[in-house]
Formats: sequence, C-alpha cells, structure tokens
Amino acid sequence: MSDTTIQHAIAELVPRGARVLDLGCGDGAMLDYLQRERGCTGYGIEIADANVLACIARGVNVIQLNLDEGLAIFEDASFDVVLQIDTLQHLRNAEVMLRETARVGQVGIVAFPNFAHWPNRLSVLRGRMPVTKRLPYQWYDTPNIRVGTHADLADLAGRSGLRVLDSFGLQDGRTVRFAPNWRAGTSVYKLAR
Repeated sequence: MSDTTIQHAIAELVPRGARVLDLGCGDGAMLDYLQRERGCTGYGIEIADANVLACIARGVNVIQLNLDEGLAIFEDASFDVVLQIDTLQHLRNAEVMLRETARVGQVGIVAFPNFAHWPNRLSVLRGRMPVTKRLPYQWYDTPNIRVGTHADLADLAGRSGLRVLDSFGLQDGRTVRFAPNWRAGTSVYKLAR
C-alpha cells in the first residue's frame, strides 16, 4: 500500500478545519495535504534535520523534538486530532506516547504496520523475518525497534485506559473491517481518553 493511499484513508478520519498535531511527521506531506485539502491547521513534530527542512519548504509548521521525551510542551486537549502515523514502532516508550497522544488531542489516530498480516506470518513460519511493502527492511537494518499487531494495539489501548472509537485495517487501498489482524498490512485506530 502506498504512502498516498494511507494518507488519503487517514485524512478521511480528520474533520475539516481541525487543529492537528502530527507526531513523527516526516517531510510534512500529511499535514500539507490536510492543510490544502481539508482546511486544517497545526504542527508537525519531527526530529530529523532533513525532514524539518522539508516541512519548512512545504510551509508546514514544525517543531524539532524527540518524541521519546514526551509532549510536556502541550496542554491537555490542545489539538482536535493528534496523528501518529508509522511512528509508534520507532518509539522506546510506546505506551507513554499512546497516552500522551490521547491527552494532547481530543482524538488520537494511530496507524502502523500490522505484523500479524498473513504474508508476515507465512514468512515467519518459513523461518525468516518478513520483508514487505509495509515492512521494507531486513531484520538487521530496520528503523523499527518493535513490531506489533492489530490485536496488540487494542490490548495496549485498554491497559492505557483509552477508549477505542474505531479500528480497522488498510490493504491495497481498501478498508478492512473483517479480520484486520489477519487481512491487513496496516492497522488504524481512533482513540480517546
């Protein structure tokens, strides 16, 4: 599934005109899209110098910050929506950041590669770590410090005291609601406190 397909599917979850915080915003493409197509405002959070410069070049407001240090600079419910798209698997303390996402935003939207997708399971059964479009790295050079499944995030949300407002998978440009843990390469959750 392409980044653009994921971007469009996630954007549909963000209300028009929302104030958005995009955690681990990369080059700012998502926030740029939300600003242009949905009239949103907000900020991106990014640590990499090159990505911060790319955000600035796009006209995206960006704060250079290490997410492992938390979001203490923001008050409760500072944003309508906090996005965490392909970020959770890179963080040392995923549980804290999940709670922070729901604290800072009225709604948190989290998307990540679903390790339980059937091709990944098949690869592990063959004795190899999966390499797919959603998990494109070899085991030894991956930026991911953890892998998770669609079902794992439901458990983590519950342990963190968060409500799941919606959850589904994305695969080949389609929303997957039946058995997303098995049938989808990307997991998507909409969470609130």
